[in-house]
Order: sequence, then structure tokens, then C-alpha cells
Amino acid sequence: MNDFPKKSTFVFLGGIIQGLGMGLFLFPQSIPSGGAGGVAILLNHFFHMPIGPALWLANFSLLLFGISYLGKRFAVWTILGMTMASLSINFFETYVTIPERNLLFGLVMGSIILGIGVGLLMRQGVSNGGFGVLAYMLAFKRNIAPGKPLFFFNGTIFFITAAVISWKIIFLALMSQWISTRIVDMIYNYQSYEVYEVYTIDWRHKKG
Repeated sequence: MNDFPKKSTFVFLGGIIQGLGMGLFLFPQSIPSGGAGGVAILLNHFFHMPIGPALWLANFSLLLFGISYLGKRFAVWTILGMTMASLSINFFETYVTIPERNLLFGLVMGSIILGIGVGLLMRQGVSNGGFGVLAYMLAFKRNIAPGKPLFFFNGTIFFITAAVISWKIIFLALMSQWISTRIVDMIYNYQSYEVYEVYTIDWRHKKG
């Protein structure tokens, strides 16, 4: 239980930072932050659903696939993280504006900030939701960093999103993923033995 305040802090912080990168830099320029971000943009495009709630819906739907494998505690922490991210996205989209946007600057900054947020979540054994759940499952099973499988899953959604909205999205989205997933791996791998020390195969039965 001593780790609970620390974990809560990093999950809240990771979700807020993730939302900052997406809501302030990536989404305003229609750059999908990931597979769930691409789905959110499609929901916004077809049904005019606000990006924040659309992202939460996409994340939650994909999270259902991982509950039976990763456990209810994982799901609760992930829901907390992705809820903070969605609230953060709505806040920055509503109350913070950048007068003169530069596409390259927004792409790089948004991707770096996104990677920091997702990396903080995954170091706590928490997915960022969406296809991050599938990437975390694969990373946990094979004892690898989650960046590469996350890049593959998200890339597939990018092609679908680009086919519907604009093909230029592919280049922007893949560049964003290339940057952000490397930041994720850097943070996740930093003294990564701490993560595996806490989350073993029986991690669902441990307190923390």
C-alpha cells in the first residue's frame, strides 16, 4: 500500500501530460496520436462527437479485450489514466489556444509530450488505453518494450483514417508515432527492473 500514493501521482500526471500533447498540439492539426486517436478523429468526422469523449469511448472499448488477461485492477488504473487524458484534452482544446501554429513544431512537441505521458503510465504497469492495451499485453508476455507493437497496431489504424480523411495524415501520424514510441521505450526501459519487480505473472494478487 506504500506505493499507492506514488502510483496514483504518476498515473494522474501521465494522463494529464498525455492529454497536453494530444489536445494542445496533435489533435488541433488532425494528427492522430495513436490507433484510438485515429478512431476518435473518425467518430468526430462522421458523428461530430467531441474528441475527448470519442477518445474515451474508443479507449474503453479496446480496454474490454484486456480485462480478462490483465485483471480488473489493471482496468481500473487504465480507466483512471485515460479519463485524466480525456479531461486534459478537453481542457487544453477549450481553454488554451496557440495563435500561430507551426505544423512541424506541433508534430515534434506533441509527440514528445505524448510519449512522456504514455511512458509514465506504462512504467506504472498501466496502459494508456486503446491499442496500448494490446501493446502492453504483448510486451508483458514477451518481456519486450511496448513501443514497437504499439507502432504496428497504431499504424494500421492510421491507414484507415487516412483513407477516409486525407492521405497526408499517414506521414504525419507515422512520424508522430515514430517519435512518441521511442520516448515511451526510453522511459519504460529506464531502470525497467523496477517495473518487473512489482508486476510479475501473479501481479493481480499483489497489493500496490
